[in-house]
Amino acid sequence: MKITKICCIGAGYVGGPTMAVIAQKCPHIQVTVVDLNEERIAAWNDANTDNIPIYEPGLDKIVGEARGRNLFFSTEVDKAIDEAQIIFISVNTPTKTYGKGKGMAADLKYIELCARQIARVAKDNKIVVEKSTLPVRTAEAIKSILDHTGNGVQFQILSNPEFLAEGTAVQDLLNPDRILIGGDPSEEGQKAIQALVDVYSNWVAPAKILTTNVWSSELSKLTANAFLAQRISSINAMSELCEKTGADVNEVAKAIGMDSRIGSKFLKASVGFGGSCFQKDILNLVYIAKSYGLNEVADYWEQVIIMNDHQKRRFSNTIIQTLYNTVSDKKITFLGWAFKKDTNDTRESAAIYVADDLINEHAKIAVYDPKVSRKKVLADLDYLATRAASTNAASIMSFDTPYEACENAHAIAILTEWDEFVQYDWQKIYDSMQKPAFVFDGRNILDGPVLEAIGFVYQGIGS
Repeated sequence: MKITKICCIGAGYVGGPTMAVIAQKCPHIQVTVVDLNEERIAAWNDANTDNIPIYEPGLDKIVGEARGRNLFFSTEVDKAIDEAQIIFISVNTPTKTYGKGKGMAADLKYIELCARQIARVAKDNKIVVEKSTLPVRTAEAIKSILDHTGNGVQFQILSNPEFLAEGTAVQDLLNPDRILIGGDPSEEGQKAIQALVDVYSNWVAPAKILTTNVWSSELSKLTANAFLAQRISSINAMSELCEKTGADVNEVAKAIGMDSRIGSKFLKASVGFGGSCFQKDILNLVYIAKSYGLNEVADYWEQVIIMNDHQKRRFSNTIIQTLYNTVSDKKITFLGWAFKKDTNDTRESAAIYVADDLINEHAKIAVYDPKVSRKKVLADLDYLATRAASTNAASIMSFDTPYEACENAHAIAILTEWDEFVQYDWQKIYDSMQKPAFVFDGRNILDGPVLEAIGFVYQGIGS
């Protein structure tokens, strides 16, 4: 089957960048990204590509090149579904906040709504691709909905999970470690798999395109994120032991990372992992394991989350204890709010939870992040529903420059590892702060001895 038209439902962190790269690399394929959020689509269509809703290095140039040629952003969902041969589903699958599985299971209501809309609109055979991170056997549910509510047309369901790291998503798409496509073993299923393989083959080497059954593909995504998160929680667990024993977690990480069996990636001790995937996917894995009665498996993976939550609480407690057991009415400057550098994504960022703890202690939080707005900071805190929105607004100050944010602060907490933080004039910052001036480096990016020579009381993670 020669593919000429692709549609993606969902213009978020996965759908937008993925479709932009497909459009750039496949100029013969018309790619339409649809979303019901008019404000988001308007931002994707903004004449100034600096204003597209997702910040990823290099994404603006790719969107600028393909948009209007064969890349389109629209709110006309039905039209795009009707015209497309391949439909990617790339909508949010948050952890449930209600009912059975609350706090663990993935909320699949948006996936089901997509499936029902596709079934209602489709007049000819379609390939439907799961791009969202989903529990195992979701494809089965999607196919059941499509087959029982459709217009008698044939649907093939493929699983094509994304393995993007935010901040490097464009490079991950241009030069992927692997492309994973899971489908049905039937003849029609294999044809559908090949159609998607042919799309990716426009720029990805055949050896990097792996085809499996649907269930293996779905579970591989959850497993990959669980393994990566496990490494972070493992080194963070050691960071606390290092602080008690006089070891340095950076030296320990370097020593074990040189072992070729272990490798050096994801061994950076920090205030804790964030992002939309790690916690959600592990909780999903835990829920699936429990639903099959595999309680020991569930307990094993849940410990990764428990350790991560502990690390965030430990960081905020350290700030309180070091500042003479009270932060009431003290100005604490947060450098960084995004969950990692080179992205404006704040989902599950450690900064949210550390700020929440400190506001409970009546601290005044000053925030500077080069890519995150005050509106987003307040929305993140309000989502926790810990206190009234008016109290959050009164407790958070936002600044356009780091030097303003740090002026008269009692302490600075590094919550995101933005490269620019290392380059600041730290003497100037020190001179403007209350004394003693504290720095709590939640990302271990600053040079502790240099800051101490200036006069700071410096505290990193794991040393």
